Amino acid sequence: MKQRIITGVLAAALFLPIVIIGGNLFTLLVMLLAVIGIFELLRMRKISFFSSPGLLSIILTMIVVIPDHWLSVFTFNDFTRFDWFLLGLLLLLSLTVITKNRFSFDEVSFVLLTVLYVGFGFFYLNETRLLSNGLQLLFFILFLIWATDSGAYFIGRSFGKRKLWPKISPNKTIEGAVGGIMCAVIVGLVFQLFLPIYDYQSIIIIAVVTAVFGQVGDLVQSAFKRHYGVKDSGKILPGHGGILDRFDSLIFVLPILHLLQLL
Repeated sequence: MKQRIITGVLAAALFLPIVIIGGNLFTLLVMLLAVIGIFELLRMRKISFFSSPGLLSIILTMIVVIPDHWLSVFTFNDFTRFDWFLLGLLLLLSLTVITKNRFSFDEVSFVLLTVLYVGFGFFYLNETRLLSNGLQLLFFILFLIWATDSGAYFIGRSFGKRKLWPKISPNKTIEGAVGGIMCAVIVGLVFQLFLPIYDYQSIIIIAVVTAVFGQVGDLVQSAFKRHYGVKDSGKILPGHGGILDRFDSLIFVLPILHLLQLL
């Protein structure tokens, strides 16, 4: 627990000032986090980070994550983000032939899925910060996720009896999940009192969506780890695990909120 607290304080001391500063520094941080996230997933699949598939994974992730105003600097002949991604896909498929199926079609599928999962999650993290009220929104969503996690943990421990999804995450309960949603709504309403963002109805909707899909994002990461037989996605944060262990809810929630046009 002591190690967990120390790591959390140090990570917050590094992360929060960059979130507040925003701009290119925050974009660079997001891109670094995305690369680390890809590294963690590739390692689960036992694909070398420094192999041809690994390097292509990084490039494809950058194509997805990089903001539009940066991407325009690297384009020529009117290449779009989709064009670059398609080129990367074709190169990945070509590797199955070059390696004589040592790098297989299944691994191509894995790379593409992880690139889209991690890439779009961190892309929308950066896009949220770029909004006119992005700092306020980002802290709002972070508070909702923290409230959901804390509420689910403490209410689940105190009142949890029925398992939510034991084959994926044996400690989570239905009572804890509902408690997490309730805590997110309460924290959202309190946040609105001090830093108004939307009307109260919108706040409740955003809080519920964030709490529900935040827990789904956490379960998705648990499913990944259980499938590949690992306890944590990485070891970069002692006591907490990897980057994806800490950002799994956030990078799942933000694309949903943007798709539903709630931000």
